[in-house]
Amino acid sequence: MHFLDQAKVFIKSGDGGPGAVSFRREKYVEYGGPDGGNGGKGGDIIFKAVAGLNTLIDFRYTQHFKAKRGTPGAGRDRTGAGGPDLVIQVPIGTQVLADDEDRSLLADLTKEGESFVFLRGGDGGRGNASYKTSTNRAPRQHGPGWPGEEMWVWLRLKLLADAGLVGLPNAGKSTFINAVSNAQAKVGAYAFTTLRPQLGVVSHKGNEFVVADIPGLIEGAADGAGVGDRFLGHIERCRVLLHLVDANDDDVATSYRIVRDELEAYGAELVDKQVIVALNKVDTLDDELIAALSAELAEESGHPVMALSGASGAGVEAVLDKLLEAIGMPEPGADADDSDEASSDWSPI
Repeated sequence: MHFLDQAKVFIKSGDGGPGAVSFRREKYVEYGGPDGGNGGKGGDIIFKAVAGLNTLIDFRYTQHFKAKRGTPGAGRDRTGAGGPDLVIQVPIGTQVLADDEDRSLLADLTKEGESFVFLRGGDGGRGNASYKTSTNRAPRQHGPGWPGEEMWVWLRLKLLADAGLVGLPNAGKSTFINAVSNAQAKVGAYAFTTLRPQLGVVSHKGNEFVVADIPGLIEGAADGAGVGDRFLGHIERCRVLLHLVDANDDDVATSYRIVRDELEAYGAELVDKQVIVALNKVDTLDDELIAALSAELAEESGHPVMALSGASGAGVEAVLDKLLEAIGMPEPGADADDSDEASSDWSPI
């Protein structure tokens, strides 16, 4: 399945049905009078967040959504049936944006089953029975029905995850998410192996949380270099960021700073999020070099540095413990003293 996180669609609610012009024609009623019913209301446009969807690819092939109009009124004061509502199913985390220069936010669907009426259908027109007065006993006018609303909107998907992985290309993010979750991200020894965000569900010590892996950032990503920074929107909702730095880079401090600068350039308060800094691929280094690189990275980042290897599994358990703590998911049965002891274990290597 192809991944698509934004799409432009046209939506239109249903028009109201016209009112009827009708008169009673009963055998023994000399003055029957008007009995035209009102038209039915047009269908609404409703957006609904549903589980099981993680892409907007369907909206690439179907871009126009129009609800049906109301049924016309009929004689014997019969009101027309309302047009059925058109429910547009979208993934959880979808935002509806106006088609203007600022792309202003109109709605944000963040919970399963959440729905709202986005465009209301037009009201039905009045039948001639409703125009009857003491001076107008046989009206022939009727209402044609009110038109529905229509507009172009943008749909933008921001995946919902508890933790987000950031780093340069080939920092080992895909290997890490494959090792700790049910994700099956592509792994390759070349830049930009990951071309679209990946979600994985991590089960650790009786808890489950979602990790998002986004394509790697390079210097100038905010200006469109590499795959750009358009996928950073998928980690805006994350509670914590896991920043992976490749231990084999020529300068681990520079590698860290490049990514942080791009996060700052993107905005959305990403640099203000809680971050865990980890030196990855340490299985290729000796303990002395690991300690030296960790100290260098800690000085640049201002955070304790954890050492791990997604390939061998070294240090992964400790990182998952820290992610649980940052997300706010304590271990089952753990008390405050246990949490304090766990916190004291986190120190630079």
